[in-house]
Amino acid sequence: MPSSDGHTSDIVAERYVAESKESAAHAPLACTTQHCAFPLDGNRLCVWSPKGPSHQLLTLQGHRQSITAVAFGNQTDPLRLCSASQDCVIMWSVDECREKTLQGLTPRGTVLGSRDDPGLLSQTVLCLRFSLDDRAIAVCAGNKISVMDVEKQSVLVELQGHQGSVTAVEFCPWQAHTLISVSEDRSFKVWDYRVGSLTYSSCILTAYPLLSVLTREESPQLVTGSADGQLWIFSLMERHHYHCVAHVDLRKESKTFSTRRRMAEDSQYHTVHEVDKGGEAEATFPVLSLAHCDLCLPDAQCGAVSSEYTRCLWVGSSTALFILNLASFELEAAVHFKEFQSLSIQVAGSCAVMSEATSPKALCILSSMFGNKIAVLEISLAALLSSQQSPGAGRMLSVLASCCVPPTSPLYFGIIKEKGPKPATTKQHALRSAVEDRPLVFHTKVRSSGYASAPHKEYSLEEFLPRNLSRQVAVAQEPVAVGCLQFSGDGQRLACGLANHLSLVFDASLSGTPAVFSGHDGAVSSVCWSHDMRWLLSTGRDRTLRVWSAHRTELMLLLAADSLPKPVTCAQFYYLDTFILLSSGPEFCLLKYHIDLCRDDIRRYKPKGRCKPVFRLAVSSGADVTSLSAVNGFYSHIILTAGRDRTVEVFDLNAGCSAAVIAEVHSRPIHQICQNQGSSFTAQQSSAYNLFLTTAVGDGVRLWDLRTLRCVRRFEGHPARCYPCGVAFSPCGRLMACGAEDRHAYVYDTSSSSFLYRLAGHTDTVTAVAFNPAAPQLTTATLDGKLQLFVAE
Repeated sequence: MPSSDGHTSDIVAERYVAESKESAAHAPLACTTQHCAFPLDGNRLCVWSPKGPSHQLLTLQGHRQSITAVAFGNQTDPLRLCSASQDCVIMWSVDECREKTLQGLTPRGTVLGSRDDPGLLSQTVLCLRFSLDDRAIAVCAGNKISVMDVEKQSVLVELQGHQGSVTAVEFCPWQAHTLISVSEDRSFKVWDYRVGSLTYSSCILTAYPLLSVLTREESPQLVTGSADGQLWIFSLMERHHYHCVAHVDLRKESKTFSTRRRMAEDSQYHTVHEVDKGGEAEATFPVLSLAHCDLCLPDAQCGAVSSEYTRCLWVGSSTALFILNLASFELEAAVHFKEFQSLSIQVAGSCAVMSEATSPKALCILSSMFGNKIAVLEISLAALLSSQQSPGAGRMLSVLASCCVPPTSPLYFGIIKEKGPKPATTKQHALRSAVEDRPLVFHTKVRSSGYASAPHKEYSLEEFLPRNLSRQVAVAQEPVAVGCLQFSGDGQRLACGLANHLSLVFDASLSGTPAVFSGHDGAVSSVCWSHDMRWLLSTGRDRTLRVWSAHRTELMLLLAADSLPKPVTCAQFYYLDTFILLSSGPEFCLLKYHIDLCRDDIRRYKPKGRCKPVFRLAVSSGADVTSLSAVNGFYSHIILTAGRDRTVEVFDLNAGCSAAVIAEVHSRPIHQICQNQGSSFTAQQSSAYNLFLTTAVGDGVRLWDLRTLRCVRRFEGHPARCYPCGVAFSPCGRLMACGAEDRHAYVYDTSSSSFLYRLAGHTDTVTAVAFNPAAPQLTTATLDGKLQLFVAE
């Protein structure tokens, strides 16, 4: 039945409402997929179930004072429930209590501890948590954690170390006897409760108390949330030492989620929405609860539902529920209570939510912040996701096009001299294994991400990993920053651009004397090899573009600073060396060029090339382009541009127009777009070429899928807060490398947000990285002018 604001009740339905005689502002709540537990009138414990009338409400009495904490066990047979008050801690068998109630008897629980036990209930119990096997339970009172044996009804160990009250605790499911706690002192601690020792204590994470904690077994991680709407994700993998994987601000993510949906709707329906009011954007979302949520997300391109589960997270807050994708750390859906006027509770004081991967429904229980009501909501996941999926671009986008170039395309200028139109793509080795061109799903239980098949050289992932420092060389006698690196297509030569106006070309092994390309009057900002490896293109801060003969270090083409209205920011060869693609101000331009190979002794010092613009197109927003990328290793119609307004725009040059815009890509302007272009020495699934990376100072690296225009993974485990650090794909597409400010280079498997390993041996910030396309090698460059070569074992 539609509500007054147009939202239908098939998304959120209020299944049960109870009213307490006491305030329910911070009533303790617990939830499973089939039961909800909450206190009523202070000391009565109620269990509600959606199974049927005979199962719906069960009232348990045994506490004399107000209940302050409740928790369900993890096992279903029998299902246990524990409650705590200032006078005692009681454990209940839900099924047994229900049977006694139906028989007209008064159900009784087992008292695990009372105020007579010294120290156990000296302070208010704020949190209870069962171990995975329900044999132990953690009772958190004040800054002390008492781990109790359920069968023996005795305290196994007492853990003390927090400076404030413990607000949440979690048993680690894959490490026996490991307990993780968070506190009002704004830190988390890891305990070995078998011996009662503290194994790790974090620093203070925020200015606000930590309220919730959750662990992920599939990808060993710890998630904790604070009262100001911040989430931190830490890696629990060995040798990672609780490394921070990501930091999420719910307010910012909620705003980004709304902005992207609005822009997608505007582009599809050609409408303009009103600008959001500033007051709404400043709302905060305290993280009251966390729960696992595995979803089969719909395919944004074809409307089908994927058969693979996406690991997500329920985040319960005072005014909304969120579903957070744990790969991209972006919101998949949001339920704002105020949008459903029929709900009894608009602002919650406490919250608990739970769902199963096999169930289409989720249960949520809320207590009113400003009243006495407690409500149980049932959420239809399919209806929620379908109502909030951003409209698609209207047609399939792919780097590997499947049609010929029409005469109306700007690219047709490059093939008019041929007898017939060239095929749209010559990447035959990538198309030999036909796969369905659908968005890809990361799997957590496979060795690689699934985006790449085995390369021709049959490297295993372990054999390919370049992690041993083989050589280190200085590019100059004095320290000079290296801004960019690129290997030639055969992997034999490495070009690098320096801040001292020079470009150098090294042998891939970094041995011997490099070739010097001198001519720029400013720092070299980019270098690019032609596909046939005859030419080397470079751009500099002197606002010029130069094309060199790679073998003779001779300048062959010069595009002066006054040739374009604004300085050249990025440039590369494009369409198998048919064009030079460059960006200038808020537009990009295709140049048709010609290099005269005839020798002329009289004019031997003048460039022998010429070029002319054949196509020019501005980005939709009018913001200056900060980076652009296009594939040159095979014919592709797609060009990606990044603007200073933090958007990425996709252009289809087969049609000669903009195809899509991705808003709010990063919190700062993007300084590099990196596409997965593969290598002639490896083979990948055709779908893998639709992946690209973006990076911005202080905002990590993000992996995107062109077909869905969605971020599929985020990498934030490396520090790059002040200086632009480069990124690169491995030739097999399974790895991503990036620079960092802690004098390390980081290598990620694209199937995980936690880094695979990091490379030491650098003497300054790592500014650029490059994988050798023909061998398991990685070269890095630093701010003080050092090149490091890392090879596989």
